[in-house]
Amino acid sequence: MSGQAIDLANTVKVMRPVLPAKNFDISKRFYTDLGFRSRMLSDGLVEMRLGSCAFILQNFYVQQWADNCVVHMGVSDLDALWNHIVALDLRARYGVKTDAPRRQDWGLVAAVVDPSGVLWRIAKIAALGEQN
Repeated sequence: MSGQAIDLANTVKVMRPVLPAKNFDISKRFYTDLGFRSRMLSDGLVEMRLGSCAFILQNFYVQQWADNCVVHMGVSDLDALWNHIVALDLRARYGVKTDAPRRQDWGLVAAVVDPSGVLWRIAKIAALGEQN
């Protein structure tokens, strides 16, 4: 790694993807229901934070962008998160698609599509010494 790359790596402190919202209020409520905390950044931008991870929800929507946007979330307890998702009854409340955890080539994975069409792939991250 070059000296410039090392300096850059030490400079970057946060990286947050920006996701589209077809209906800003519904999307904020959806993510808040999931457990994210919201912090308004401006009229059309809100940071959605869950623990140390965050993304920015934008009051802007292009269907092709949303339909091709995927967020990968790694969790230590997929069963607990999936039970939370099921208890929220997101399908009935928001009309979204959910896919129960199932074994993929790369691990145990569930899926949720948000109200704007963004796909969240939620994977169990193995503990040190454990296999997925």
